[in-house]
Amino acid sequence: MKSFLNQLDPLSRRQFAMRTAKTALGVSLLPFGAGSRAMAAEGAGFGKAKHVIFLYMSGGMTHIDTFDPKDGSTKSPKAPIKTKADGIDRIGGYLPKLAEQAKKMTIVRSMTSKTGVHEAGSYIMKTGYEPRGTIIHPSMGAWASHFQGRIKGVMLPDSVTVGGGGGHPGAGFFPPSLSPVPISSAEAGLQNIRPSSGDDVFQKRVSLMNEFDSGFRNKFKSEDVKAYTEFYEETMKLLKSEDLKAFDISQESAETKAKYGPGFGAGCLLARRLVEHGVRFVEVNLGGWDMHNTIDTAMDRNGNTLDTGFAALLQDLEDKGLLESTLVCLGSEFGRTPDINENDGRDHYPSAYSTVFAGAGIKGGYVHGSTDKDGRKVADKQATPSDFQATIGHAMGLPVDEVVMSPSNRPFTVGDKGNPILDIFA
Repeated sequence: MKSFLNQLDPLSRRQFAMRTAKTALGVSLLPFGAGSRAMAAEGAGFGKAKHVIFLYMSGGMTHIDTFDPKDGSTKSPKAPIKTKADGIDRIGGYLPKLAEQAKKMTIVRSMTSKTGVHEAGSYIMKTGYEPRGTIIHPSMGAWASHFQGRIKGVMLPDSVTVGGGGGHPGAGFFPPSLSPVPISSAEAGLQNIRPSSGDDVFQKRVSLMNEFDSGFRNKFKSEDVKAYTEFYEETMKLLKSEDLKAFDISQESAETKAKYGPGFGAGCLLARRLVEHGVRFVEVNLGGWDMHNTIDTAMDRNGNTLDTGFAALLQDLEDKGLLESTLVCLGSEFGRTPDINENDGRDHYPSAYSTVFAGAGIKGGYVHGSTDKDGRKVADKQATPSDFQATIGHAMGLPVDEVVMSPSNRPFTVGDKGNPILDIFA
């Protein structure tokens, strides 16, 4: 058996190690890893975001019914409401709590994309790159781990996704150790983190695995083997760490949980707990935005969910002194048609849509760019998904113009040469 293992190539060895860990140890291991590179601060807002919470609106969020309301023939079924920010005149009528929080937000009303297809649109919003069949590009959490390494003294993984389902680009062409840890449900928390056997049996299994692997490690002293050895060692430490309580929102008071609400709101609460415990990048997903039918009914549901969770998150981060070091951003794969269709819904529309930024040096009560009077076209200060990603990277202090070579020896940058939207920083 050992002879067979020693003949495995690195990829086969990696697959075998992961399967062995899951079956022999009875746990699901958490992938996290590090590179290391110190970045010098420069420019507006550069490096202020020590943490990022990315609220992703899956399905194509309607801009006219949320953050770019219009009058006339394309208006929303519900009248817009005034905000408490002088620089943001009004937002969609389904978002009254966010209207109260508008002094903390910048709205980018001039987003445009090249694709109206869900999968491709989601991919470009999470990577800055158009999908290609020959390579997977990294998401922002992986870029940050590559350039900045693990946050010192933090046992938890660098990056987490909440409620995202499959299809996330993850670490892309970076090592799998930089992939985000997926959490399917904030209420359920992190699953399979405790051994299925007693501690004594578990430790015996770990010792047996180490003995089983020692010959391979001594013979193949490559960086891949070293990385996975360190991965298991750090995972064993994490399994015993008190920091895992960060994933348990049941420790929050009933009052706090009620302010956030269930589902997506619980995901926002989990995100706050994770950044509070040192996690660098958290993505929280809210689906249900593919509103081809009955836009008013759909917005009553999703608008309320977004309004409650997002508003509670902004206020909670401010109350805990975390907003100045945490960038909160909201995005979607595209907008929806200004004209309501025959089914009282809106269809896919990449030509114009909105995103939102808050915290980490972002201007409060500010609007960047605009669309025309009907919300059909960008009228001023156009921004793209690549610019959106570059803005997040800039806020985190990443060198967005630095070229990184993939394993296939192809050059890439954060956000595919996008330009950070610098005027949204205070």
